[in-house]
Amino acid sequence: MMRNPTRVNTLAEPYVTDEIFTGLPPAPYQSALYAVKAAPATRLLWDGDVVDLGDRHFEVIHTPGHSPGGIALWEAATGVLFSGDIVYDGELIEDTYHSNAADYYRSMVRLYDLPVRVVHGGHFESYGRERHREIIGNWLKEKEQ
Repeated sequence: MMRNPTRVNTLAEPYVTDEIFTGLPPAPYQSALYAVKAAPATRLLWDGDVVDLGDRHFEVIHTPGHSPGGIALWEAATGVLFSGDIVYDGELIEDTYHSNAADYYRSMVRLYDLPVRVVHGGHFESYGRERHREIIGNWLKEKEQ
């Protein structure tokens, strides 16, 4: 998908609209023309791999559900989680063409008990452990009904 992105396969169409922003980038920006630039993979990451940045180390957690290749990056030493699009503090998008409900559920269960200090999601503001457990806990309860 990222080798050949389109507005549809990256979900820019229909989600990138002026309404999603609190402030628009300077002109000549137009939401209707927004497009993700191609970013072919230079390395494949697998569940359990470690991304070593020298002074920081992030474990790769495979989080399919929102999308098949979704990952989160977990830094156990600091309690920092970069969750990507699987969980964030806003309405979760879980019904796209590439979503999988069973995978989404398993990924949320997996992230629920991480001892996070702060979560940086793919969207919206960052949040702490209590909010993390609240978001996922409420989501899991909703799915169990």
